[in-house]
Amino acid sequence: MSSASSDSSADAPIRTHRSGFDLLLHPGLNKGTAFTEAERDAFALHGLLPPHIGSLEDQRARRKRLLDCRQTAFEKYSVMRDLQDSDETLFYSLILHHIEELLPIVYTPAVGEGCQRFSEIWRKPRGLFISYPNKGRIDQILSNPRYDPIRCIVVSDGERILGLGDQGAGGMGIPIGKMALYTALGGIPPHHCLPILLDVGTDNEALLHDPIYIGWQHKRIRGQEYDDFVETFVAAVERRWPHILLQWEDFAGVNAARLLEGYRNRLCTFNDDIQGTAAVTTATLLAAVLATGIPLREQTIAMFGSGSAGVGIIDMLVSAMKEKGLAEDYARKRIYAFNRHGLIVEGGEGVRLSQLPLARKPEDVAGWKLTGGGSISLLDVVRNANLTALVGVSAQPGAFSEEIVREMARHTPRPIIFPLSNPTSQSEAAPADLLRWTEGRALVGTGSPFPPVEIGGKLVPIAQINNSYIFPGLALGILVSRANRVTDAMMMAAAKALGSLSPAAADPSAPLLPPIANSRKVSLAVAQAVGAEAIAEGISDVSGEEPFLEKLRAYIWEPVYRSYERVPAGG
Repeated sequence: MSSASSDSSADAPIRTHRSGFDLLLHPGLNKGTAFTEAERDAFALHGLLPPHIGSLEDQRARRKRLLDCRQTAFEKYSVMRDLQDSDETLFYSLILHHIEELLPIVYTPAVGEGCQRFSEIWRKPRGLFISYPNKGRIDQILSNPRYDPIRCIVVSDGERILGLGDQGAGGMGIPIGKMALYTALGGIPPHHCLPILLDVGTDNEALLHDPIYIGWQHKRIRGQEYDDFVETFVAAVERRWPHILLQWEDFAGVNAARLLEGYRNRLCTFNDDIQGTAAVTTATLLAAVLATGIPLREQTIAMFGSGSAGVGIIDMLVSAMKEKGLAEDYARKRIYAFNRHGLIVEGGEGVRLSQLPLARKPEDVAGWKLTGGGSISLLDVVRNANLTALVGVSAQPGAFSEEIVREMARHTPRPIIFPLSNPTSQSEAAPADLLRWTEGRALVGTGSPFPPVEIGGKLVPIAQINNSYIFPGLALGILVSRANRVTDAMMMAAAKALGSLSPAAADPSAPLLPPIANSRKVSLAVAQAVGAEAIAEGISDVSGEEPFLEKLRAYIWEPVYRSYERVPAGG
C-alpha cells in the first residue's frame, strides 16, 4: 500500500504519513466516515468529513441504497467504478456481501458496455496506459515508487474485448475488472495488482473519429512494430519486477496464442482467454459428464468456434481424455471443431496453422448426408456424428438454433450445451430456449449470467461457466507458491479442483458448479491445488505443503478497516 507500512496483519495498525485531503483521496487508505475521532485528530480530518462516525456496515448499506436506485447495469457499473477509485475497502466489502448481484456488474456482462463507454466515465488514474508513442518511456513509467509492491499484472491491448471486438483504450475496463476479482474472489491484496492497457491504436472507426475518445487516435500498429513494442514492454516489466505474474487478456486470436507461446517459458505468465476458459469449461464438462452417465472418453463434442479460446479448450479436453485412457489421435477424433467457414477439414477454407491439429481428414466425413454444397455446417455434424456435447465460443448470437438443438436431443438423452460467448448479447442461445427445445433434458452452462429457467413447475439453475471460478484462485496459488512458471499441469490441477466441488458430483440433478456466492472458498481450493502442483513440479521456492498452506492463510487480504497511526514523512 503506497505510503503506508507493509505489515499485512489484519490486527496491525496502518502506519502512514498521509493526512487531510491526501489521505482521503488515496483509495487504498480512505475510510470515509469510518475514521475514528482520534484518527480525525491525528490526521487533520475534522471539517473534511461530516461529524457522523460510521462503520463499514453503515457505508455498505448507504452504497447499496444508491446502487438500487440506478436503473441500468451500466449505471451501476459506473457507481462501482467510482467507489473503487475512492474507497477500495468498501468496494470489496460490498462485492463480498452481494457477490451474486454485483459480480455481473463489476465483471461480465456489464463490463462490456463499460469498455464501450469507458471514455465517458474515466475520471481518475487506475492502472497504466502504456501507449505506442511512449515506447521509449516505459521504464520511466514503471519506475514510480508507488508500484514497488506490485506482484501481478493483467494486460490487454483492447483488440478483442469479449465478443465486442476492438475497443482500443476502452479495453482498460477488462484488466481493471479482472484485477478487482483477483482481490474480491481470490483475496489478493489490491496494492499487489496493476492493470495495464497497451495502447497501440485502434481500427474501430467510430473511436478514431470520436472527439471524447481517451486513447491514441491512430490505426493499430501491427507486424514487427507491434512485436517490438510488446517485447519492450515485457523486458521492462522483467527488469522492474523479476518475479511478476503477468496475465494476458483479450488479445486478438492472431496474437493471443503466439504471445503466450513466445513468453510462457520466459516468465510466469498465462492467458486467461485460452487457459482459464479451457480450465473452467473442462471442469464443468467433467461435472456434466457425471450427470449424463456417459464417460468422457465416449463423449462426442462439437467446438463451435476455434479461435484461441476454442483451441485452448480442445487441448485441455484432449489431455483429460488421455488421462482416461484414450490415445491422443482417438481423443481428437471425439471433437469436431469449427471456424467461421464450417467444420475444419484438411484443405478447407480459412484453416489457420494453429487449427491444423483440429482438422478432420476428408475420409472422416466421406459419405455424410449434407444439407448443402460447400462447407459442412453444424447441423450436418449434429445429424451425422451423434453429438453429446456442444460448446460455443463463436460470438455468433443465435448460432445454436432450434433445429440444431432438437436434432441433437434426438441422439442423446442428456445433451450438454454450453453457449459461452460474452456478453449476453453474443450468446449462441438463451438457456430458456435450450431447455424448452430439449424438454428440460439439456445440461446447460453459459458464459454470461442467466436467471433460473422454469421447466415443468421446477426452477432449473443455469451454471455460469465463468473464468472467475479459475483465475483468482490460480493467481493466488501462483503468488503464494512463488512459482516461476505456469504449466499445463497447474491449469489441469485448477480444473480438477473446481470439478471436484461440483454439486452434480454427488447428485446428478444438482447444479454443475458451486454457487457464485461461494467464490472465495472455490478460489482457496483452486489455489491449494495449483500451489501443490507447482511444489510437486519443483518450480516453487516453497519447501512443502504445510509451509505453503501457512503462507496461503497469512497472505489472503480481507476488506476490513484497520486502525491508523501517523508517522513522519519518510518514517
